[in-house]
Amino acid sequence: MKNKFLWFVLLLISTGLLSCESPDHNNRQLFDYNWKFALGDFPEASEPDFDDTSWRELNVPHDFSIEHLFDSTNATNSGGGFAYSGIGWYRKHFTLDKSTENKKVSILFEGICRNSEVWINGHYLGLRPYGYSSFYYDLTPYLKPAGENNVIAVKANTSEQPNSRWYTGAGIYRHVWLLTSDKIHFDEWGVFAQTLTATKANANLSVDVELVNEFSTDKACEISTVLVDAKGEKVSQKSSVCTIKAGDFYKLTQQISVDSPNLWS
Repeated sequence: MKNKFLWFVLLLISTGLLSCESPDHNNRQLFDYNWKFALGDFPEASEPDFDDTSWRELNVPHDFSIEHLFDSTNATNSGGGFAYSGIGWYRKHFTLDKSTENKKVSILFEGICRNSEVWINGHYLGLRPYGYSSFYYDLTPYLKPAGENNVIAVKANTSEQPNSRWYTGAGIYRHVWLLTSDKIHFDEWGVFAQTLTATKANANLSVDVELVNEFSTDKACEISTVLVDAKGEKVSQKSSVCTIKAGDFYKLTQQISVDSPNLWS
């Protein structure tokens, strides 16, 4: 449909506390710049005081396998394009400002190939064997106060070969984002909208949302879905009130109707 609902806006209002807009995070900062990189294995590189001054500085996305010769003797074999495989380390130093205080701060990797391991300020966040899907980690419990140095370290390991039937690349080969959200927020990838019915007379839309309350107390919220047309004019709105328990998830479905929608055909 052509649509009176080209856009929908989700509003989450926690009584007396916050107001956030969009199914995305409040703040999504591109985190691609000024990484340090070294080829090889450096077990101590996960520690924040590790000396990385001699490492190469680069921006991601980055592929450390394509920087080497394609060779028929490489372990990737023909299925992997005879590309180089091995271990690469990335480190990034960053500081946060006071606007992030009392917020949740996460890091989103669109893709790391592969067997990635991630640390923040020396704290191990996890292992991700798969190289093709996005994933994120909550950094909040391990971050330094505003203005102090934080270090995130990433190890990518493509040594285990063959592991694909095509050339995969190696390292942080997609974008990285730093996400900042209120403690009551839409879960990452927690919004799904679909058209249920559509005729010239009427159309019905369903919006599923997943909310998270990371406060230590229950919070009352109002969730509003607003439909706007291609000109940005509001054509419909649905609001719901709920209470989200401390530290809990809350799922909600809203159905919205639009009269006389502009259909594609």
